Amino acid sequence: MERRVIELDQGWEYMQKGITKLRRILDGLPEPSFNAEEHIMLYTTIYNMCTQKPPHDYSQQLYDKYREAFEEYIRSAVMPSLREKHDEFMLRELVKRWSNHNVMVKWLSRFFNYLDRYFIVRRSLPSLNEVGLVCFRDQVYKEVNDKARDAVIALIDKEREGEQIDRALLKNVVDIFVAIGMGQMESYEKDFEASMLSDTGAYYSRKASNWILEDSCPDYMERDRVSKYLHSSSEQKLVEKVQHELLVVYATQLLEKEHSGCRALLQDDKVEDLSRMYRLYHKIPKGLDPIANVFKQHITAEGTALVQQAEEATTNQAANTIAMQEQVLVRKIIELHDKYMAYVNNCFMNHSLFHKALKEAFEIFCNKVVAGSSSAELLAAFCDNILKKGGSEKLSDEAIEETLEKVVKLLAYISDKDLFAEFYRKKLARRLLFDRSASEEHEKCILTKLKQQCGGQFTSKMEGMVTDLTLARDNQTSFEEYLRNNPNVTPGIDLTVTVLTTGFWPSYKSFDLNLPAEMVKCVEVFKEFYELKTKHRKLTWIYSLGTCNINGKFEAKTIELVVSTYQAAALLLFNTADRLSYSELMTQLNVTHDDLIPLPPVDERKKVIEDVDKDRRYAIDAAIVRIMKSRKFLGHQQLVMECVEQLGRMFKPDIKAIKKRIEDLITRDYLERDKDNPNMFRYLA
Repeated sequence: MERRVIELDQGWEYMQKGITKLRRILDGLPEPSFNAEEHIMLYTTIYNMCTQKPPHDYSQQLYDKYREAFEEYIRSAVMPSLREKHDEFMLRELVKRWSNHNVMVKWLSRFFNYLDRYFIVRRSLPSLNEVGLVCFRDQVYKEVNDKARDAVIALIDKEREGEQIDRALLKNVVDIFVAIGMGQMESYEKDFEASMLSDTGAYYSRKASNWILEDSCPDYMERDRVSKYLHSSSEQKLVEKVQHELLVVYATQLLEKEHSGCRALLQDDKVEDLSRMYRLYHKIPKGLDPIANVFKQHITAEGTALVQQAEEATTNQAANTIAMQEQVLVRKIIELHDKYMAYVNNCFMNHSLFHKALKEAFEIFCNKVVAGSSSAELLAAFCDNILKKGGSEKLSDEAIEETLEKVVKLLAYISDKDLFAEFYRKKLARRLLFDRSASEEHEKCILTKLKQQCGGQFTSKMEGMVTDLTLARDNQTSFEEYLRNNPNVTPGIDLTVTVLTTGFWPSYKSFDLNLPAEMVKCVEVFKEFYELKTKHRKLTWIYSLGTCNINGKFEAKTIELVVSTYQAAALLLFNTADRLSYSELMTQLNVTHDDLIPLPPVDERKKVIEDVDKDRRYAIDAAIVRIMKSRKFLGHQQLVMECVEQLGRMFKPDIKAIKKRIEDLITRDYLERDKDNPNMFRYLA
């Protein structure tokens, strides 16, 4: 059967009913939505009218009428409603009409879809979507865009003055300026952005000088918020517009304002405002320098205050109170470091300038002396307190490891790292030798961290000490096995010997104590055992580190005494004599007067400093010789500078000490002065 021809007027009358229904829906009038049958009928009508044989193919006429439908709706309904409204009300109406227009384009382009698929493609005509957008652009946008732009800028200025505005509305209006460009930003830039930037510049220029006196830094940086409803392409232009007037011209005053400048933000922990300040200033050449400087000053002041508080708290206090205050100080410095490292990472985006500021600040107060103790000694004591049995810090394994990690980070700021190493080594020796270490794992853990931070040379002796103890335990097991396998060899008493490597451990006083017969035998037995293992090592007995369990048989009862080896030797003499004179004790024990009287507490600090000073002389000598061997001929100033640079990782060498070592090396024929220029040195091979 042949299909009945639909005439243009007849077909368009049917389509007009569908368009009217759509307009009523858009205008919020009572009207049911399109059902599937209506949708199909409207689409089929267009399809039939476009596929009839000429002259009844109405494709071109329907394409024109599609456009006319929009034009008529805009003329009769959209523009009258827009013209009667002003300012924010007009913007709301514009957003509503734009939204309705997009819905109308969506529905009509579905009904007229056959045109898009065939007629428009063949003729290379603008698509139905594009036709709809052009209608809105030419008949609505061109008339209202100036008023819309001015209304948006007025609202932005209101927000700058502190009023609450509807940001979502502004974003929707700005989106219209962008969409009208159909993929190009020209309309947005020419019709909106240029005026907005001009107004922004004028506003900030007008306000800047007053704000410095009366407004606050966080409000001063509101451009961060304005950007939320502008197109992203405007943000950089906006920043550049305000930077000169707002940030460069008034940078110093802004950062130093009493209640809202950088200093105030740090004091009040205003993390978000500091982040905003960073984002504002980091794109300005050298814009971050003053902020980093304030950051450094602030940390220095806080750290110095902690040191002063600890100094005051330890004045005229007992030794145990002083030690406790020093532990508290180190803990507070760790907390301070955690806090401001988080600022560097989060507020200041890990920027190297703020890492440098933090480092320089901590170097200032971490090298101050508290109650006669250097920071190197305090850190070593803090570690000792954590690592020894019965320390005041009761922490989980995870917390201990985390705390040790933080202590090692603090060590980076200490100039006398070699002093820390020596104090630490002395305390480590006590922990290991007297079984005071809480965990071998933790001991190894901190040595690994120290090695990573300061190099293998820094920890080689300490690692050797820990290894020695492991070997000593194995050695003791072998000795006990040796005794079991040789029943005729018997030391007479239980003997435990810890064999150490001389070079790893601190130096200990040693002399020929006349041991009691009971002890002589067991020492001889161990010597015989040890010589079976090695012929090339000499044993030196350090009796000052030994302990002895002896039974005191008193009239009332027998008491077990735990005494030093010296004390045991003295007490055992009384097994064969009821009374002995002081001089007889000296003779029989073969000790001097100084060693027989009660030993006064050794000034460990003085001894450590003396040992470190001696090591430093060797280190300076080695550095000078290394440099001169490489350079052969070098000026005094250059030699001193290179020496300081080489040694700086371990300690801060004294210039006078370097000069003294140079003179000493000249007398020992390692170097000579140039005959023509006494400030030049030559290396002597």
